[in-house]
Amino acid sequence: MISVCIATFNGEKFLRQQIESILPQLGANDEVIVSDDSSTDSTLQILKNINDKRIRIFESQKFQSPIFNFEFAIKKAKGDFIFLSDQDDVWHFDKVKCMMAALQDYTMVVSDCEIINDDNQILFESFFASINSGKGLIKNLYRNTYVGCCMAFRKEILIKALPFPKDIPMHDMWLGFVCDLFYSSVFIKDKLTYYRKHTNNTSSSLNIRNDYRLLTKILFRINLVKYLPQLFFRKCKIDMVFKIV
Repeated sequence: MISVCIATFNGEKFLRQQIESILPQLGANDEVIVSDDSSTDSTLQILKNINDKRIRIFESQKFQSPIFNFEFAIKKAKGDFIFLSDQDDVWHFDKVKCMMAALQDYTMVVSDCEIINDDNQILFESFFASINSGKGLIKNLYRNTYVGCCMAFRKEILIKALPFPKDIPMHDMWLGFVCDLFYSSVFIKDKLTYYRKHTNNTSSSLNIRNDYRLLTKILFRINLVKYLPQLFFRKCKIDMVFKIV
């Protein structure tokens, strides 16, 4: 079973196009989990008008944070395979098929993407090329290339990744960090998402020019590394449970 997790907030402009690019790729028993962070526009009505039983909507969340809005959606997922989706992108028609093939051998897969503007015009043909994307703990601590909207993973990673610490930089950085420590990931060159870059993006992961100050970047990395002991403690607890069983 596949779960697609979407965190929404005032996403009326592009949400229908995104949902309609996802649903044809899913099976009858798959699901789309939508956690809405108290939208004030027509986001919820758009979702309800689509009228697809595979869409599960969780209304009136009050996180005021894409990180914990995504965490809530992920916690509600029933599937063995979880895809993360932004509210304003467009998926290539074969995204699920390609990523599911890679997930047979890896815990996490990250695909390349094309970056588009509000009018669906391509601004950058390859995000991977612009930032030298790839796996590796040190590499991604230096510059994160784990991008949520291009990411899918097996549910088993959540044993160690949840709950999200309160001060992580972004959910995708955290998931990639956990994967590099304990699991296996692969970056595939297939461009499977049209990522929409516009002024209302809530995630900075795909900014071609990252505007964070150097001190902020350093603090981001410190906030990841400081949770290493906690992650290894989680691993020890899990190993003990399996030994008892």
